[in-house]
Amino acid sequence: MRLIDYGVRDDEKKYIEEWAKINKVEVKIVQELLTPETVELANGFDGIVAYQQLPYDPVVFDKMNEYGIHVISLRNVGVDNVPFEALKKNDIRLTNVPSYSPEAIAEYSVTGLMALLRNMKHMIRKVDQYDFEWAPDIGRELNQLTVGVAGTGRIGRAAIKIYEGFGAKVIAYDKYRNDELDKKGMYVDTLDELLKQADVVTLHLPSLGKGNTVINAKTIAEMKDDAVVVNTGRGDLINTQDLYDAVANGKLYGAVLDVYENEVGIFNTDRTDQELDDKLLEKLIQSPRIILTPHIAFYTTKAVKNMATISLNSMVDELNTGTSGNEIDLDK
Repeated sequence: MRLIDYGVRDDEKKYIEEWAKINKVEVKIVQELLTPETVELANGFDGIVAYQQLPYDPVVFDKMNEYGIHVISLRNVGVDNVPFEALKKNDIRLTNVPSYSPEAIAEYSVTGLMALLRNMKHMIRKVDQYDFEWAPDIGRELNQLTVGVAGTGRIGRAAIKIYEGFGAKVIAYDKYRNDELDKKGMYVDTLDELLKQADVVTLHLPSLGKGNTVINAKTIAEMKDDAVVVNTGRGDLINTQDLYDAVANGKLYGAVLDVYENEVGIFNTDRTDQELDDKLLEKLIQSPRIILTPHIAFYTTKAVKNMATISLNSMVDELNTGTSGNEIDLDK
């Protein structure tokens, strides 16, 4: 069995090499992304493993079929950048890593919220300038707030446990209710109800499709004054301009954003001493009430190892048995 792994970062490499040695499988490691040009490197291999934020070009899957490769295994959970029709046309199966560390993302979302509630971004900037005054950066306590968790999958449920530990009141919304949370009476009936009742809205939802935002001018108008938005889910859940305006004019207290609707091509790149073409992104960075990080909520040693190894295990299952527990239903 010969596998090729695309878009491999330095922090992933050792886990892939360890897996290959333990499982006695040849894995060619490629730093480049999977494109119509680089897919030619896969000729002669049995399966492709990949991760990238950019869309996968349908030509890639035509080439895979030509090379007799009929499985692609993603090292991440999101599949919205994969053209399913091109997969079906070429009889290619797809797997992902549905859960690499829910706790990592849940912990990060709460960490960002706590930093925002205590005005740490602004206070650190003040201290860097030798300004040691307290005011006006008085904080808020999480135990006094109602947290609305939108999306109660693995990550949302992990976040709920943490919020409950802080003593916050937690309400939740999900189209598909979790039985345990439902028994506790935690759910509200609609997302609108959650937005209206919550002091903190934390998003753990999948993408709802381009233009289908949860946070926008209309929904913000219905939210509590001084509410907080936390997003470690998908950037396109938020109309970021509307969010920024609401923070700037004082309607919302602030926001924690680990994802951004226009992040592709910017996040995980070094722009030191360069001008940003994205003026909205510049405003987010400069705002004392917006904490922005470059899609790193998942980024822990445990999660990176799981992404690297689970994707390879799924690939082996697919090649040996024709299926795996992480195979994506392309017709849904």
